[in-house]
Amino acid sequence: MTKKIRYGFVISYFQEHAPNAETELIFDNTYELLVAVVLSAQCTDKRVNMTTPLLFEKFPNVQLLAEAQYDDLFAIIKSISYPGNKTRHLIGMAKMLVEKFNGEIPLTVEELIQLPGVGRKTANVITSVVDNQPNMAVDTHVFRVAARIGLTKNAKTPLAAEMQLIKNLPKELIYIAHHWLILHGRYICVARKPKCEECGLKPVCKYYKLLTEKVEKTH
Repeated sequence: MTKKIRYGFVISYFQEHAPNAETELIFDNTYELLVAVVLSAQCTDKRVNMTTPLLFEKFPNVQLLAEAQYDDLFAIIKSISYPGNKTRHLIGMAKMLVEKFNGEIPLTVEELIQLPGVGRKTANVITSVVDNQPNMAVDTHVFRVAARIGLTKNAKTPLAAEMQLIKNLPKELIYIAHHWLILHGRYICVARKPKCEECGLKPVCKYYKLLTEKVEKTH
């Protein structure tokens, strides 16, 4: 099967079954999304969504977050993974936004990755969700799903996977393809026991093909 056929099938499937895929993080503006994405690193969106209402009530904008006391912010996000680091990152991020960007959140990957706690993945999420920019955030779900299906080949790092996906996806679909792959990895193509029987991508999936070949050999 050619790469073009595989990508075409995957795109058609998701356009039909998940035409409105979007982030599961709850937010009302770019500031809230940025905070939520920073908190979501190695943490579930569900846990983040339980934590952010109080955080946004206490610190509704960048300016107030920049003035937050470590202990006050830590107390709010302590149920999140790595709360100490994330408390420092959020305060540092807010201070830099106030001092360097006049309190405005930049919408380029190059500027965003200057902020404490903001790596390439986070910057890609912000720019693609807020501005539909053709940027592909590769988290563990995207990395795993893309490799299993066969959308990426021998990609050893998230950046390598990102480059392959961007090269082969239509530019105007990159922003939503990120959500397609994340949600598929979260609910169907899960890490330990993928739910292949429920998956509509079986006809083009390399992982499923290998699985069925193994079963056939044992019979």
